[in-house]
Amino acid sequence: MASNVSAEFPRPRMLIHPGNAEPVRIRSRQAAQARHVRLALQPGLTLFEALVRPLAAMGIHNASTTILGGVFSELHFCVAPPDPTGRAVIAYTQPISAGRCTLIFGNATMGKDTRGQPLVHCHAALRTETGEVRGGHVVPQLAVVGSDPIPVLVTSLEGFELRVSFDNETNIPLLQPNTELPHG
Repeated sequence: MASNVSAEFPRPRMLIHPGNAEPVRIRSRQAAQARHVRLALQPGLTLFEALVRPLAAMGIHNASTTILGGVFSELHFCVAPPDPTGRAVIAYTQPISAGRCTLIFGNATMGKDTRGQPLVHCHAALRTETGEVRGGHVVPQLAVVGSDPIPVLVTSLEGFELRVSFDNETNIPLLQPNTELPHG
């Protein structure tokens, strides 16, 4: 019997989370309404500031965004190799500097951290000035928009909020949908 797995493309590893499996793995909420907004990330601001400030001014505190690409004057990102302690499947690395780079495409989710403060979680593909293609978890507070605005498509998530809380199955904090709390 011939194997469909090649040396070039080995079979992906099976990820088994170390915590207690929950009967409902995917928690979802449906937004009764949503707003679609075109936004331009402003030069000189961090990705965090460029998303949170204008969206909060519109009353948007939870959102899914698509970053259509643009130049960052500085950007740091992390990758998620296996956790050497075995406590979780992954553990983020320390931030890696990509320097000045072009974000090819990214998705950012806006919600709240465990204290109720704004949080931006972003994954993206980017190209460094040397032409190397990289990708991973962008550190929004360490990603500075370059000299030109960067286009973003935003879909607000209304009627619930995304908030970081500890997930027993993965043993890591995750953004999860919850009942919306008053914004302060």
